[in-house]
Amino acid sequence: MRALVADGRGGVEIRDVDEPRPERTEALVAVSAVSLNPFEVRSLGSAEEGRRAGSDVAGVVVTPADDGSGPAAGAAVVALGRGGGWAERAAVPTEHMALMPEGLDPGRAATLPVAGLTALRALHAGCLMPDHRVLITGASGGVGRFAVQLAAHDGADVTAVVRKAERGADLERLGAARIAVGMPSGEFDVILESAGGTSLAAALGIVARRGTVVSFGNSSKEPTTFEAGSFFSKGGARLYAFSLFPELERLGTGAHDLAHLAAMAAGGHLDTSIDLDVSWHEAGDAIEALLARRVVGKAILRID
Repeated sequence: MRALVADGRGGVEIRDVDEPRPERTEALVAVSAVSLNPFEVRSLGSAEEGRRAGSDVAGVVVTPADDGSGPAAGAAVVALGRGGGWAERAAVPTEHMALMPEGLDPGRAATLPVAGLTALRALHAGCLMPDHRVLITGASGGVGRFAVQLAAHDGADVTAVVRKAERGADLERLGAARIAVGMPSGEFDVILESAGGTSLAAALGIVARRGTVVSFGNSSKEPTTFEAGSFFSKGGARLYAFSLFPELERLGTGAHDLAHLAAMAAGGHLDTSIDLDVSWHEAGDAIEALLARRVVGKAILRID
């Protein structure tokens, strides 16, 4: 079969590779579409030649899991894999697999696993309540756009933070009550923070008493220095270190959350915000656009 593999020079190319060998708890999926995530494309810069990446998968089950878990052969599914998803076929754990609702395009479904689950679980980690004031940094990215919608859907008052005003042009349509260029003043009950550095330091200064800052990224690649005394005075405020795969390991499954997100998308209640939709033969250009931050929302590849 064919797969996208690292070329050892920071890029990818399509090559013939060995077929996946699923474990007992994994199903073999014929892949229709995949989503590109920033952490995956950045890792290509140091990847050895031949390395295979890809976590977000949408397609059809070819061979069900040997342990009897998960959907049957022929079922259309969306799933979160452990790598190797940028291929014609992928072995995917059924614990992180959900049926794809009828009418949901595979490309839209493929945006959901990493970005959608991160947004949903990060909001849960922040103990989101309907009346909460929520601040989301990196709001124009894949995770941020899902988080804006999910928080607004649950009744929260959402402030979306972007680097440039034009990147936040449609975030009010997605549910943001206001758009901020850079960190605003005020107090917030839940802050989803992905920039790190001075942005994380600022978040720790504006979190409300008993509020939560959920840190799930460090796109600035800067260390964070903050005034500890002002944070301690917040009376029970928390800094929560969030990473998706350990979070799902703690929960035991991502299937129910993934099914929920897929149902919302199929029902028109969750915009998957696809900004770049191309064939996997154009993967190099798509990766370059993502690294250069020219993509607002999600980038997907169709496996054809």
